[in-house]
Amino acid sequence: MLGSRLTAWAKAFKGFYDANDPIARQDFVARLLFSSRSLILVISAQAAAIAGLLAYIDHAFDPLNFILILVAFVAIHAASNLMNDYFGFIKGHDTEDSPRRRYTLHPIADNILTANEIKLTIIVLLAVDLVIGCYFFLVRGFFVVLLAVVGAVMLLLYDAAQRPLKSIGLGEFASFVVWGPLMIFGGYFIIAGRFSVDAFLVSLPYGLGVMSILVGKHIDQEAYDAEKGIHTLPVMLGEARARTLAIVSIVLMYAFTVVSIVYGAMAITALLVVLNYKRFSGAIRVLSKERPSGPPKGYIGWPLWYHRQCLTHSKGFGWLYIIALLVAAVLANTQVSRYEFVRLALALKPMVHLML
Repeated sequence: MLGSRLTAWAKAFKGFYDANDPIARQDFVARLLFSSRSLILVISAQAAAIAGLLAYIDHAFDPLNFILILVAFVAIHAASNLMNDYFGFIKGHDTEDSPRRRYTLHPIADNILTANEIKLTIIVLLAVDLVIGCYFFLVRGFFVVLLAVVGAVMLLLYDAAQRPLKSIGLGEFASFVVWGPLMIFGGYFIIAGRFSVDAFLVSLPYGLGVMSILVGKHIDQEAYDAEKGIHTLPVMLGEARARTLAIVSIVLMYAFTVVSIVYGAMAITALLVVLNYKRFSGAIRVLSKERPSGPPKGYIGWPLWYHRQCLTHSKGFGWLYIIALLVAAVLANTQVSRYEFVRLALALKPMVHLML
């Protein structure tokens, strides 16, 4: 029975809710993982890992602070996802014909969780973050409060405010700030106890990747959002310009990686991100064309189209970014010859394929 539960939990990190899975229907944890969209929570875990590895490379790594940062990032992201669905449903945005209801089941509308269960879960997750934030305030000072307030405003008011950020063209920019400078630069400060220009530079490519995911999703929803008066950036720019923005964001991820290497913020190992070229070319190719009128045979998740390409590309970039930092961390703490470095890179090749 435990094995079945673990399998159902693992599915939540790989895909959408399966109503035909009896464990997914019966097990509360599985229902909660699917409802919080665990498939996308990995981007917050990646941001925490990047911040932690940067601190480790600088010989300023604190294991407890890293674990707490990881928990805090994932918890606030899960709370944000649940709040988006809760308020989207309450406000009448998540109607039966909405993109949100079409690409997967909705936690409230499709009776996966009750409204009270979602509210209670949100309260618990926010309480966890509040406790962690209070601890960090005691050990790191007032700057933690500033980070927490800015992050909370951007994440929690994304869809919960009377006039949410996503409806005034700021949702995409907010995602860049939160998953870039706030999580990685701010996370580094909390883990290491000091500021770092290097950490800020390293945060930019990752933040751009997350922004591209949201731009892609909002392009997919542009017609519906425009009809409902939700002025996301793609609604304001138009589809063609929004696709160009997504392409530019993706290209800048690699450009800023090179800038970080030249500046010295990242080791030459960061060039490992070029191994993401298949996902890069795939995302650029899809974003360069208009979306098909309907889903290809067997396609799951329609009407999301550009979103999937941007998500797949950015997750692959994130894992390679982490592996590059991991290799740099090993090299920073050991004397490795050029020959040994090649052997290390070859040894990591299976890991790269597994991650991607």
